[in-house]
Amino acid sequence: MIRAMAALLVAVVSAATLAQTPTNPTVRVRGTVEKLEGQVLTVKARDGQSVSVKLADNFVVMGVQKASIADIDSGKFIGTTTVGERDGALIALEVHVFPENMRGTGEGHYDWDLRPDSKMTNANVASVVNMGSDRVMTVQYKGGEKKILVTGDTVVVSYVPVDKSELTPGAHVFIGTQKQPDGSLSAARVNVGLHGQVPPM
Repeated sequence: MIRAMAALLVAVVSAATLAQTPTNPTVRVRGTVEKLEGQVLTVKARDGQSVSVKLADNFVVMGVQKASIADIDSGKFIGTTTVGERDGALIALEVHVFPENMRGTGEGHYDWDLRPDSKMTNANVASVVNMGSDRVMTVQYKGGEKKILVTGDTVVVSYVPVDKSELTPGAHVFIGTQKQPDGSLSAARVNVGLHGQVPPM
């Protein structure tokens, strides 16, 4: 009886563990384009390794272009990578302003891998307050709210749809890929820097 109970407990714990493990975990690829052949994009990652990404048949390419702090207005949906805090506000390394048709993308506040201890917050801008040369955004997402400090060192960019012809060798890209059971990577969207811009996220 004890052996049967133990086996049942192991089965329940194993099922719970499997339920918590993502089937296709996200792998973020940052680097420069080496080549695009058909639906396979090869990227030289930050660690110098070549990474192949299988792109969906109808993959989308979004250009990442330089913007300014003035482009951050109330009502905009933004994403921001932050590290640390100052006076109760998270300090933004970068802010990317989403077009309206991308509202809701990745909404929430969660761990990020740009730098150690970095966070990502994708949310609606409820208000913006000027603090000298800096600005403090109050952003709201489902289930929460954060204050974000945007300084003169914060990189601000926006998105614009572009053609896949922008994926030329040397172009800087950021891709949120899904790791498949066989270890390969796939993606439906590629973010590419325009005019030398490095996607800062």
